[in-house]
Amino acid sequence: MSRGASSVARGAISERLKPPPGVDLLVDDTPDTVAISCFDPIRREVARVALVRLIKDGRIQPARIEDAVKKAQKEVDIAVRKAGEDAVLDVGIRGLHPELTKIMGRLKYRYSYGENVLQHCIEVGHFSGMLASQIGDDAQVAKTAGFLHDIGKALTHEVEGPHAEIGADIAAQYGIRENIVVAIREHHDREMTTHASFIVAASDAMSAARPGARNDSNENYLKRLNELESVAKGFNGVRRVFAIQAGREVRVLVDPEKINDAEASYLSNDIAKAIEKRLQYPGLIKVVVIRESRAEAVAS
Repeated sequence: MSRGASSVARGAISERLKPPPGVDLLVDDTPDTVAISCFDPIRREVARVALVRLIKDGRIQPARIEDAVKKAQKEVDIAVRKAGEDAVLDVGIRGLHPELTKIMGRLKYRYSYGENVLQHCIEVGHFSGMLASQIGDDAQVAKTAGFLHDIGKALTHEVEGPHAEIGADIAAQYGIRENIVVAIREHHDREMTTHASFIVAASDAMSAARPGARNDSNENYLKRLNELESVAKGFNGVRRVFAIQAGREVRVLVDPEKINDAEASYLSNDIAKAIEKRLQYPGLIKVVVIRESRAEAVAS
């Protein structure tokens, strides 16, 4: 987004936000199931809470629906504010505007690739503070920028533009320091201008890439395992290969007549280097080469 478009987004934020799209209830042939569909996670949660209350009550008619929705909105509003306050206390940030705290609480109901965005922000805040302390930078600035880096995702359904730009505009509107605003704006940029920007970007990558943080499709998961196995199978003397522990370990069985003990050690290093060169993957992958020889005899 250009700086001109950014000012438009800032103006949209300062005005009353337009209402998000409605909620659709999908009732199909699946027994005992009602699907709730909505792009806005807060409205979706309000619909879920209201629907649960109506089903328990059993009296589903227009007046009861209105009453259930109003009560659900109050309940979700309290839950959002509490989630934001708990997150701020968890990370250890001081002096944050109450409205920013509430906006962060909205992320409790937002998910990205199966990862809860509020938990991700808490994690990035902790990582950023630790990294800044290690290099002698301002830990409080980095921690605050890390915690707020995805705040724009709370409003991406109401304000147009990339979440980094929206988040930076929101932070600036509520008096956040300029160096923190810059880090929020630049955490996805190729060209960064501050230490905090690099720290937040690195922390964001670490949180998103750790094993189990994000869901992956079965197709991509199997493809990654097959690629790991195929790299190891390309070496001479390899008999069988197994990618285990969600692709974090590769076990290679070799022919003991072709590979001796010394060569097995070299082979594990060669396979590891080949994986580093050919594949892209999060975290670390352990390569274990197993050389087994057996002698059998039968007594009759």
